[in-house]
Amino acid sequence: MYKKSINRQLGLNDFDQPIGLKMDPGNRWIRKAGAIPGARIEDKYANLFGSNVGNVAKPLRMALGSLIIQKEYGFPDRELVEQLTENPYLQYFIGLPGYRAEAPFVPSLLVEFRKRLTAEIISDINEIIIGGDDGDPAAGGDDGDPTAGGWEADGAGVEGGNAGTLILDATCAPQDIRYPQDVSLLNEAREKLDAMIDVLCRANGLPRPRTYRRKARRDYLSFAKAKKRGGKAVRKAIRQMLQYVRRNRAHIRKMLDGGLVLGEKQLALLSVLDKLYEQQKHMHDNKTHTVGDRIVSIGQPHVRPIVRGKAAVPVEFGAKMELSMAGGYGRIEKISFDAYNEGGTLVDAVERYREREGRYPERVLADKIYRNRDNLRYCGERGIRLSGPALGRPGKNAAAVRKQERTDGIDRIEVERAFSLAKRSYGLGLIRTRREDTTRSSIALSILVMNINRKARVLLSPFFRMAFSRFIHDVYTLTARNIGIQRKTMPAVA
Repeated sequence: MYKKSINRQLGLNDFDQPIGLKMDPGNRWIRKAGAIPGARIEDKYANLFGSNVGNVAKPLRMALGSLIIQKEYGFPDRELVEQLTENPYLQYFIGLPGYRAEAPFVPSLLVEFRKRLTAEIISDINEIIIGGDDGDPAAGGDDGDPTAGGWEADGAGVEGGNAGTLILDATCAPQDIRYPQDVSLLNEAREKLDAMIDVLCRANGLPRPRTYRRKARRDYLSFAKAKKRGGKAVRKAIRQMLQYVRRNRAHIRKMLDGGLVLGEKQLALLSVLDKLYEQQKHMHDNKTHTVGDRIVSIGQPHVRPIVRGKAAVPVEFGAKMELSMAGGYGRIEKISFDAYNEGGTLVDAVERYREREGRYPERVLADKIYRNRDNLRYCGERGIRLSGPALGRPGKNAAAVRKQERTDGIDRIEVERAFSLAKRSYGLGLIRTRREDTTRSSIALSILVMNINRKARVLLSPFFRMAFSRFIHDVYTLTARNIGIQRKTMPAVA
């Protein structure tokens, strides 16, 4: 059940401030609260609750605001609640009517917030927050320069034709998992199967079958503690772990066929362990290291290896996401745990740009992987210039093409800067959620927080320009007065 706020979004003057505290209207959290259109977002959020009975859910501003604060600072759930209890600015940001020296909610409620605010809902909220700002020249670059961030395009956009710039790129949001090794994964599977056997035997009063768990533990530790591990030693350890896992699986299957029952979660885990065993056995028998939909984490079986080809980290484990930048703000075009070719998403991204802006972009800045024949044909038919050299031999104007490539490359840095900022400051560099849906929500929330902070800076820039112009005017007036006074008091020159 959900009840819309009667007072909607409170202003700073309506906030019950602590006695003796004068809250600063220019505080960053007050500016961020002003950058979020709470009324429009709450109307969409209320539609998630179809029932009119039951406990009343927490307001959207409290749920979304708490997740934004947690994403920006990286607080654990308990620490976040402590910070909300102590800080009046954070309490104002989450929509409390006044300062309270008590926790606004229990830490476990944050789990429900993350489940309820899915990646799709956060993307809709992101679109509401940044919608209508793409055409604002003040939002072009970090310094308010209209030419920064792709605002200046070749030909400057003919009226009724194409206009603006769309920047596309993809990256990986690494998941917080242990680095996957075949032997350690099989040993973990063996231990979990042993635990299942213990549960079944204890619940049904059966004698425990022989699983050689102590011997298996010694074999694993002797391999794990070895300073040098050759290829033969690795294959021998994998073969041993496969034998232990196969024996435990046979015991469990025999018990289940005999009428014993496992819980829903244990059955789902057993399915994951069976798939892991089949994959590892296939790779061991065929002497290969690749297999489709490879499981790299038992606790998070949806995570897949993403080959990035970077010098420091050639392979990352997490979700692959594609980001588009337009007018300085980022939008997530696609999130997938499976590796995919980015070139197949360019058409959808351009069509979504057309739905928002009413026209196609004048240019699309992207990597060479986007420059396939289908994308080049699609952009050519719509008068869109796709960055990069043309296919085939260099033409007569090769120097002009190289100059244009350099300009496009400089403008395309904006999306790389957005990736760096989101990973360093907004939690995209290490996703700590474990469920697949909450992981997608966490990725979308990182981009949302980045856009909110940018919008708060853009909203503040007119205030600084006005204050600076006022300061210049006062200095000029004072200087003029001083000059006038000096001229009156100076003695006449003979």
